[in-house]
Order: sequence, then C-alpha cells, then structure tokens
Amino acid sequence: MAVKTYLKVAAIVGAVAVLPLAACGSDDQKGSIGDTVARAAGGDLSANGGARRLDGDQSGALRETIADNNARNIILLIGDGMGDSEITVARNYEKGAGGAFDGLDAFPLTGQYTTYALKKDSKPNYVTDSAASATGWSTGTKTYNGALGIDIKDDEHATILELAKKQGFATGDITTSEIQDATPASEFSHITERDCYGPEEMATDCQDETLEKGGPGSVTEQLLAARPDITMGGGAETFAQTATGGDFKGKTLEVQAKERGFQIVRTADELADVSTADQDAPVLGLFADGNMPVRWAGPPAVRQGYLQDAATCTDNPDRGTEVPKLADMTAKSIELLSGNQAGKDKGFFLQVEGASIDKRDHAADPCGQIGETVDFDEAVQKALEFARKDGNTLVIATADHGHSSQIVEEYTEEDLQGLAEDSGQPIERVRDVMYPGLTRKLTTADDTDMIVSYGTSADVDVEDEGHTGTQVRVAAFGPRAGNVVGLTDQTDLFFTMTDALGIDRGGE
Repeated sequence: MAVKTYLKVAAIVGAVAVLPLAACGSDDQKGSIGDTVARAAGGDLSANGGARRLDGDQSGALRETIADNNARNIILLIGDGMGDSEITVARNYEKGAGGAFDGLDAFPLTGQYTTYALKKDSKPNYVTDSAASATGWSTGTKTYNGALGIDIKDDEHATILELAKKQGFATGDITTSEIQDATPASEFSHITERDCYGPEEMATDCQDETLEKGGPGSVTEQLLAARPDITMGGGAETFAQTATGGDFKGKTLEVQAKERGFQIVRTADELADVSTADQDAPVLGLFADGNMPVRWAGPPAVRQGYLQDAATCTDNPDRGTEVPKLADMTAKSIELLSGNQAGKDKGFFLQVEGASIDKRDHAADPCGQIGETVDFDEAVQKALEFARKDGNTLVIATADHGHSSQIVEEYTEEDLQGLAEDSGQPIERVRDVMYPGLTRKLTTADDTDMIVSYGTSADVDVEDEGHTGTQVRVAAFGPRAGNVVGLTDQTDLFFTMTDALGIDRGGE
C-alpha cells in the first residue's frame, strides 16, 4: 500500500518553488531516480480530511527524484490541446473528483509553461497554434502561427530530433494524427505553411519551397529525408501524391518511401511483428488515411445541451482492433529504439502525441476528447513504467496549448426562471446569458452530473472551437526533471532536453 507523504517547498534549479502535494508510490516501483507518486483521495470525500490526497512529509522522497546527471533517453509526451481544464474534465469523468490518473497525475515534479507565439513583427501572439508551439520546444525558437522549424524571419533551426539523430541517438516520432500534422512534423520539417503536406499542397501554398525550386520540399518529403528510426500515425493518403521534383520526381511518395528502405506497416498486427527499426530499415506506420480514429464517441455539445439528459461515453465502433492504441505504439517504439544499436550505444529520443484531445475539443465533442485523454494517460504509463526500470530516462508530459472546454455550474430551470423574474428578462435570454456557449451534460464516475461548456464559438454553425492562450502544465520524472518546476516557457524545454542528453547545440 502506498505510503502517503507531504511535499511542501523545495529549492530547485536556483529558485524556491512551491510544488504540488503528492504521495509516494510503493517501494517495489522505486528506481535509482526516486519514484512516481499516487494522488487519489484517501477516503470519504464528505469526511474531515477525506478529500486530501496525502499525509506526512515527502521531502526525502522529493530529494530522491532530483538528479542533475545526464539522461540516456528522453520520452516527450504531448497531449495536444490538453490544458488543465481538459485534464480535469477527463479525470472527473473517468476517475471521479477524488480520483487520479495513473500516468498524468503520477509525476513527482510539475510546473507551468507559457505558450504564446510571435507575429512577424516580433510582437507576441497570445494564442498559439500547434505549429508555432511545437517549434518552440523542438527548436528552442519562437515563431509565427502556421510555421514549422523556422523563426519569424523564415530562417531554419535544427530540431532536437535532427540533432539527436546526427549525434548518434535513435529517434522516434509517433502520433494519433496524420504524421504530417503540426506536432509530429515539428521534429523534421522546416516550412512556412504547416498544411503543405505533399507536392499537391506545395503547388498552391508553398511554391517557393518546392524541391524543383531548391527548397526543402513538402512536409512528407522532408520526413522521408529526415529518416527517424520510427514514425507512426495516420496520413496515408498523402503518400499517394507524386513528387514533382528531386531524385524521385514522377514517383509517388509511397514508392519513394519503399525505395528509401522504409518498412511500411498498416495494422496493429503488422506493427506487433516488427522486430527492428533503425537507419537500415526505419519503420513507417500508416494506420489511417487521415487522423487515426478516436477511442470514445458520444453526443457533441449543442446550444442548451445542459437541458438534455446526461450522457455517457461509449466505444467508438470505427476504431476496431486493427488500429493500434497509442499506448501500444509507445511501448513498441520504446522496445525498438532501446533495442537498436544506436539506442544501445547512445540512447534515444522519442516524441509521442495524443493529437485528438485537441481535434475533438475543436469539435465540441466531450466524449471524444475525454477518451483521447484516457488513451494518452495509458501511453504516459508505458513511458513511466520503462523509466522506473531503466533509471536513466527523462519522461516529460505536457501540452502545446490550452483549449476551450470548461466545467461550469449547473443551474436548474427553477434557478433560471427565478433569475428571469428578478431581471424582467425572457427565460430564453437568461439561458443564453448563463450558458452562452455549447454545452453537454455527462454522468461521471461519481455517478453525478457534470456540464462541459465550450465558449470560444457559441454559434452551432461554426463547428470549430478555438485555442486559448493559457499557460499549461508540464510534468517530468527522471534526470533533470527539476528543470520543469515553476514557470518556464515552451522554448525552455528544448534546452532542458538537449542538456539532459548532452547534445551539442552548436551542431545546428
């Protein structure tokens, strides 16, 4: 049984930081870099102390988690659009108010980082997109929305994956989105428009960056040239496009991939059968034409959805057994990268993205986003499981930006009618004022109702909720994990990770 202890104040990386209270995990999980934690409430939530998540003093346990030695491996996990609100919505639904995720809530050290992008005139753009934010942690450089791997002057900057590969590390980049999408693409592409997936998009949106004009080519062509040991996700349809320049002109991108020696796998069974992934035979997993199907389905938020009966989430029938789960992709990637020669000799860098937390948030689909957060947590558990055993792996879990879902108070029709009478306003007006966005009521693990609201697009005809400019959580376990504590910026993460691996940034 876990021994629960307090965590109060710690001096880390030259600053005093108030850290989250947490509880130590069991002794059999203890590794050379301390332990992960257990944070579920200990008893009856209505009793005195029943909702507390710890007791005792955790100072000693915290000291054991702080190591300033280099890491051999880094596993960076990105929950796209996974702000604090999205985590809380998912936790309440799946675990209950006093519950805790076994992955996301198990990190001993947490902080917050800022996510703003820049405009071309170098002034802040307070709400980032996924491309600018991912460029921040992959290169250490702020840029403008839509851009990948370049700064506001359109100059290229090397990514951590490119530097790690060049300096002998095994590398991997996996996602549940199209592999050409902004977050995975930030590790291997340098382009002014994130949507230039293939030669067809290049012809209209990125004409000056095509291979025939001496540019780097489309996102997919840059992927094939960058050649990570492992790349997995969706995005198969782009590989049917034909190259219009370069050494493979006139050939489809799929033919090019095969001629370059990539192992292409399309199902969970085919992935399970893969035994090697290295520069001689890199793995290219293409598990969907577009984005991979999400885990859960349910009714979307709508106008006055709070008035409808509470819903529960169900398995998405489109997912099927042939599509690998993110946790399985993560475990397989760790197995292959740690087992190939580069991984044995030097170590590995792996980026893992749970992409559709964001995509279902855009669609005001609470069940979709919750299921993807649960899915992502299982991938985090796989990373932490490896790190606890290995003792030399830095695991970081964070998000690229915040999003639009919020938990809001429930008002009864009697409450609203009373407000209408007091204000002299029609009940319809009062409803719009109290619930200005799209809403959906869900039944949570506590067997009670929770209203999820989406307020960045209140028009049902505009089916795209927007990002928010909030800072987001960053959590870490392993060597150099203390560097995420307190307030940092997304660009700090690039330097934390390259320092942890001992990467020479002068090799850009």
